[in-house]
Order: sequence, then structure tokens, then C-alpha cells
Amino acid sequence: MTVKEKFKTLAWLTVFSIAMGYFESAVVVYLREIYYPSGFRFPMVSMPGSIAITEILREACTMIMLFTIAWLSGNTFIKRIAWFIYCFAIWDIFYYVFLKLLVNWPESLLTWDILFLIPMVWTGPVLTPVIASITMILMALLIIFTDLLRPSLKSYWLVFGGAFIMFLSFVWDFGSYMTRNYSFSSLLKYDINQQALQSYVPSKFNWILFVIGEVIILSALILEYNRSKNISAHEKI
Repeated sequence: MTVKEKFKTLAWLTVFSIAMGYFESAVVVYLREIYYPSGFRFPMVSMPGSIAITEILREACTMIMLFTIAWLSGNTFIKRIAWFIYCFAIWDIFYYVFLKLLVNWPESLLTWDILFLIPMVWTGPVLTPVIASITMILMALLIIFTDLLRPSLKSYWLVFGGAFIMFLSFVWDFGSYMTRNYSFSSLLKYDINQQALQSYVPSKFNWILFVIGEVIILSALILEYNRSKNISAHEKI
């Protein structure tokens, strides 16, 4: 794929992902109009089981849609992953942009939100998924525009390790609440999670874990960027 073709693909996937962000925010606007007419707040209100399951399946289908368009856009596995994380990041950022435009929410970047429900409840200030998304965009562009075909094993470990630590930061507060009030084994039980959400109010985000995970991932990006420059310089000799 030439540089021109890459920019063309980038432009179309950006448009697609922004549209997906609006689609996602529109669904949330409808849900909040029904269940939170006075504005979204914790604890969450009780929803019928069918609605909650529908919401989880919607999240899963959103990931499938983003991955499908990314798979069609790339010609190697690593490029397809890069396009996926790019689309995911653009979608996530514009989800909040459109919510702000449509219903003037969130009040600030430190406002707490329910981020995901799979495989358990993720929560955190809005700023955290935005930072994560910007990092994902940088990672995707590095892979796409440097023709990085085989990241080093060390970089793989750094990225997966950093991502796991960031995942822990997102589930830490709700997980702590669950283990205090229920049991450790209840963390992945859907019905108990839904019950807990009706009394759960976020208290403290684990910024230490989040920053550690972010730094580890950025270290991997710097490592791969320097490696790609060295490979390019070697090829020119």
C-alpha cells in the first residue's frame, strides 16, 4: 500500500469511526432520556434484564463492526490490528465529543463514567479512556506508516503488560467494591454485577496503575519507533 493509499484509507476509516461514535452516543442519549431524565448519575438505576443483556450485546457488536472494517482495510494481521485500534480510538473519543454536544455531558474530563461491561464493569474518569485512545492512535499510526511488520517480542510484552495494568486500573474501584460487599468469585457473575451497580458509587480511581500502564506502553512505542528508524537507515546503506 502506497503512502497515498494509506492516507485515503485513514480518511475513510476516520469518517466511519466518527459516524460510529455518533451512533453510540445517540443510543446512550435515548437510554439516559428513559432512565435518567434528570441527568446521568451513580448509582445506576435498575434496568430490566433484557435491556441490560441487549446493552452488553450492543457493545460486543460494536467491537465486531470495528474489527470487520479494520480487517477489510489491512493486508497483514499486524496492519489489521493497527487499523482496529485506530478505529476504536477515534470512535471512543468522538463518542464523548457527541455526548457533550448533544446533552452537555460530561461536566468535565474528571467526570466518572461506565466504560465497559465486558467481562466485568469498567469505570473511570472520562479523561482516562481519552488518554488511552490517543495512545492507541499513536500506536496505530506507527505501525501503519513505518511499515512495521514484526514488532519485537520485547515490545509485545510491554504493550500487553501495560494494557493489562491499565485494565486493572479501570476495574479496580468496582472490583474493590464487589469484594468488600460480595465475594471475589462474584466479580465475573453477570447477575451480581448488575445488582451491585444499583448501589455502587465510584470513589477513587487508581491513577498509579493507569500511569504505570501508560508509561510501559509508551516505552514500547518509543522502542519500536527507534527500531524502525534503524531498520530504515540500514536499508539505505
